[in-house]
Amino acid sequence: MSHGLLTAAVIAAQILLLLAMSFSIIRMVRGPRAQDRVLALDALYVNAMLLLLTIGIRSGSLLYVEAGLIIALLGFASTVALSKFLMRGQVIE
Repeated sequence: MSHGLLTAAVIAAQILLLLAMSFSIIRMVRGPRAQDRVLALDALYVNAMLLLLTIGIRSGSLLYVEAGLIIALLGFASTVALSKFLMRGQVIE
């Protein structure tokens, strides 16, 4: 009973994360300002990381968890670089 409930919850979470990723992509394409697009990119990275974690939970493989950590690290670095570029016009001072 609890295994079936966990599987259903993970599948529902994956569907909702895919929906959130599609909304983030729409915001990236239609964003009126560059700041909106950077924020949408950050949300896309977070949702992709969480989707990989749910895939890892479902399959029982640690490879997806490591891939999620790498995506989180690269997403954070890119968001910081883009934000700094938007604020000051340069990434490295």
